[in-house]
Amino acid sequence: MVENALVDWSRAQFALTAGYHWIFVPLTLGLAVIMATMETLYVIKRDEFWKRTAKFWMKLFAINFAVGIATGIILEFEFGTNWSNYSWFVGDIFGAPLAIEGILAFFMEATFFAVMFFGWEKVNRKTHLAATWLTGIGASISAIWILIANAWMQHPVGMEFNPDTVRHEMVDFWALALNPVAIVKFFHSVFSGWMTGSIFVIGISSWYLLKKRETRFALASIRVAAVVGIIGTAALMLSGDGSGIHVAKYQPMKLAAAEGLEQGGEAAPFSLVPGVEIPGMLSLLATHDVDGYVPGIQELLQGYTDSDGITHPSAAEKIERGRLALNAFRDYRALKESNPEAAAEARKVLEENVAYFGYGYIQQPEELIPPVSLVYWSFRVMVGFGGFLLLLMVVVLWAEWKGRLTGMKWLQLLSLCSIPLVYLAGQAGWIVAEVGRQPWVIQGLLPTKAAVSGVSVGAVQTTFFLFVVIFTLFLAIELRIMVKAIKEGPKIADC
Repeated sequence: MVENALVDWSRAQFALTAGYHWIFVPLTLGLAVIMATMETLYVIKRDEFWKRTAKFWMKLFAINFAVGIATGIILEFEFGTNWSNYSWFVGDIFGAPLAIEGILAFFMEATFFAVMFFGWEKVNRKTHLAATWLTGIGASISAIWILIANAWMQHPVGMEFNPDTVRHEMVDFWALALNPVAIVKFFHSVFSGWMTGSIFVIGISSWYLLKKRETRFALASIRVAAVVGIIGTAALMLSGDGSGIHVAKYQPMKLAAAEGLEQGGEAAPFSLVPGVEIPGMLSLLATHDVDGYVPGIQELLQGYTDSDGITHPSAAEKIERGRLALNAFRDYRALKESNPEAAAEARKVLEENVAYFGYGYIQQPEELIPPVSLVYWSFRVMVGFGGFLLLLMVVVLWAEWKGRLTGMKWLQLLSLCSIPLVYLAGQAGWIVAEVGRQPWVIQGLLPTKAAVSGVSVGAVQTTFFLFVVIFTLFLAIELRIMVKAIKEGPKIADC
């Protein structure tokens, strides 16, 4: 029971930190593109209006950027404090992209951010514009290395297990960096940031319209944000399609949980809500074939043969082979000095079963099923809100283009109230990605319960509630500063 409590509290603390951090990251990615686009218009048109418009959104970007850094640093420290077994087991691999992110991307962001924020009157227009775009590019580069690390946890590649060091060691850096899951995840996360930033700008600008203030500024901001948001959301949907293919291939249990699919098969239906299904749609999304085979939870537990004739072992068989690998590993470690021949035999058994090593920690097949209801509804929140927000941006852009938006108070109010929805959609997406792969920290390689540090439950509980207070304080401070800046307005003379 103590072990389960430690795992649960460690997971809760990491989820808390990651959830708070993801409040700030997508807005940083989205505002970076929007404010850089506005500054580009300033450089092209040489209109001071666009300069002041860009500077206003840059101020909100800077507030959000600063708080996001603080939560991100804490998140990385938790790998050493709460997940030391994980850090030891795969630190040679997982640490590489995080180190690159810290050395390259973070310093790139910091350098160009300083020029961007403080250099308006110190460098020429084109140099400043370059610094603004490079700040945004730096944020995206930072994201890609973090997402490479995360994608490796979803689909581990480019490594080998060394029983002498008890570590997985990198053997192919480019397999790690060009992991297809990482590439799709990067674009999906970045474009979700575009949508977040766009809805934020549209919502805040609508508040100005409701207050009948800075009308020209608000309409211009809505026009730029809606275009960026529509492009970003369309690309988000395309990357989501690619992500679905990868999940079906590398994490079929996550897909089954996201669909609540107990029994799979060919022409698998897509569940809109419980009891309402579209025949064959899940097969089409997962395999790009309406008659494609998609295993359900029961097939994944009991074993199945897919449409390509490949037989997949049952969960019980995987667990048994995992225990063979664990026992062979222990024998190898115990015998390698005293009995080299027996140790060599043990190592051979280990190498034959090492792909199932993590399953050796699983006690019952049912442990391999993630929380189905949470994953199922989180997926629908993500897709449902995402579809609604895309429609909202199209309608807002149409109304602005037709010159009708200033008279549509209901649409202005709806836009303002939609800001929380884009954050809920983003958080729901990460719940699907991370909770959906449970019980694994690294898919099929290391279960969560084998990755935690040997710390007391009380210590994790104490820091959990401490972080609740600190992060809530961070968020409250950010919101207060942002609200104050928004109320002051852009201070544009010809607004």
